[in-house]
Order: sequence, then C-alpha cells, then structure tokens
Amino acid sequence: MSDTRRALLDALAEGPVSGPDLADRLGVSRAAVWKHVESLRDEGFGVESTGDGYVVTDVPEYGGPAIEYGLDVDYDVEFHETLDSSNDRARELAAEGASDVVVVARQQTASRGRKNREWSAPDGGVWMSLLVRPDEPPAYAPLYTLAMAVAVCDAAREAGVNASIKWPNDVIVSEANDNPSGAKASDGVSASEASGGSPAHAGDRSTDVDTPDDRGYRKLCGILTEMEGEADRVSWLAIGPGTNVNLDPTDLPEGATSVAAEAGPIERRVFVQRVLERFDELRGNLDTVLPAWRERADTLGRRVRVHTASGVIEGDAVDIEHPGTLVVRTDEGEKRVHAGDCEHLRPADDGR
Repeated sequence: MSDTRRALLDALAEGPVSGPDLADRLGVSRAAVWKHVESLRDEGFGVESTGDGYVVTDVPEYGGPAIEYGLDVDYDVEFHETLDSSNDRARELAAEGASDVVVVARQQTASRGRKNREWSAPDGGVWMSLLVRPDEPPAYAPLYTLAMAVAVCDAAREAGVNASIKWPNDVIVSEANDNPSGAKASDGVSASEASGGSPAHAGDRSTDVDTPDDRGYRKLCGILTEMEGEADRVSWLAIGPGTNVNLDPTDLPEGATSVAAEAGPIERRVFVQRVLERFDELRGNLDTVLPAWRERADTLGRRVRVHTASGVIEGDAVDIEHPGTLVVRTDEGEKRVHAGDCEHLRPADDGR
C-alpha cells in the first residue's frame, strides 16, 4: 500500500476530515483526494461527505485497506485474494529487503505446517505471515513465535473464546475450559524450526502424537516461523499464524475449532489488527513474553511424554525457560526440552 493511501486511511480513522485538510496532510491536490476517496468506495468502504468533512460509515469485513484502517502499529499490509503460501511470499519480500510487512491471504493453496506438512486454508480463516528483522541473536528467535502465540490467544479471548496455549505456540480451546471444575487437558509441541506448530486447519493428525479423541483440546491456531540469519544476528523472521476464524464447524477436521464455532463470527480485519498490535507490544519488550506465555499456558502442570530426536522424556511439565525451553521434572531429575512432540497424559498432581 502506498504511503499516500495509508496516510488517507489514518486521517479518516481519526474522524471527520475536510477535503482541504486531507490535501494538506497528504501533499496532493483536492482532485487527487477525491480520486483516493472514490477508490476506497470502489473497494467497499462507505465514505460520506458531510458538513464537517469526509466520514467513514462502513468498512469492509476484510482486505488490505480494511486491515490498515485504524491499525495502531506501523506494519504494511500486502493482501492477496489467493496465495500459495504467505510464508513463501514473506520469504520473497525478505529477499527484496522488505521489513515490517504482513502478508495476508484470503485463501491459500499450498500451505505448509511443521515438517512441511500440507494443510487446507480456505476463505474464512486468517492466514498471514509477518516479516520482521529483529536486532537479536538467532537464539532469541523462539521468543517471537511465543509472542505471536500470546497475541493470537489474546485476540481470540477478546472475541469471546476461552483460549489458551499449548507448548510452545498452538492456540487451543481446552476441554478444561469447557468444564472449569475439571482437570486441564491439552498437549504441547516443540519449538523446532525456529519455530512453529502446524496451522489449525491442517486436518493432519500426525501433527500431534495423540489422537483428537484423547488429546483434550480443540485446535484453533498453529504457527510456523522461518528464519534466516548469521551466527550473531537474525537477518529476518517470517512468523506465520494460521487461525480458524469464521470457518463453519462442519468444514473443520476432527479436533479443530474456530472462533465462530466457539463464540460466533467476527470481523477478521479487527482480529488481525488485535494480533498485530499485541505482537508489536510484546516485541517491544521481550522480557514480558515468557511471563505472558506462562499465564496463558495449558501445558504447564501436566504429566507429559515428549518424543525428542534423542528419545522419550516423561514427567511433569513445570516451567518454560528462555527462549522457550520446556522444563520437565522426571524421576531422574529436571530435563530441558528444546524440540520434540509432546503428549499430555494427565494433570501432574494426579496419582502416579
């Protein structure tokens, strides 16, 4: 989106603004202002000319300008009706030198989750990837994935969903949240690939060790993060959350859920805005990420079995450490897990 279009949307979001004021703020002619306003109307915006100036009366449910209208963080939005993969497009933008760009697709045709698992991303979900260039060493990269998980969880909660996070970055609705008096139940997955989980609409049950019937949660969102960097610094991160938002429950695979299924349909543009704004807040102070993740975690306090490259670790999930390491208390002492597939067995305070 051009700087002029973004400035126009920002001005309109502040309230009534006259044509002359818009021309001054944008550095264009009155005729150019009129053309820009007409272009917004063509894209579905309701814009009325009143005695006080131009007033926005209606905003499209989705689309690039709709997301940027009222967005309170400085990210450019590149919107596609159809895209193979938002992460692939983010990688292309990274190669071109771009930064702070969110790629959003109405639907995706070649989506990828962890370990290159393919999944379906139809219209109705929120499929996006955020390209950033943090001035941090590669070891800090998992914090950005955790921050995105917190951001999606908070946006889902704002929409009325009783969401939580399974280790490290899948946003879920736990059966424990359905029954507050019951034990917590979900499972976690590793912080690999710098790293993220499988998007929520995968329908690929192999993304979790246990089966949908016994894992104790419904999956709402998964995150795939990809990175390029040198030994001492990150060159770029592409953080791609895939969230089931306005998808009909009958169109979801077993074990998945959506915002609409849990709390009713919402405006996707607002959901994206809340995710980006919350992520940016956490990104600005990485020290807040782990405490925020812990507060929303559904994995901690559970008996878990983690399948790692070097073997199986079983014990109680007791904490998460920088930059996203799961601490498991076993009969042989505490073990720290950086990557692996994790299944929940029962609450840690249950009898052994």
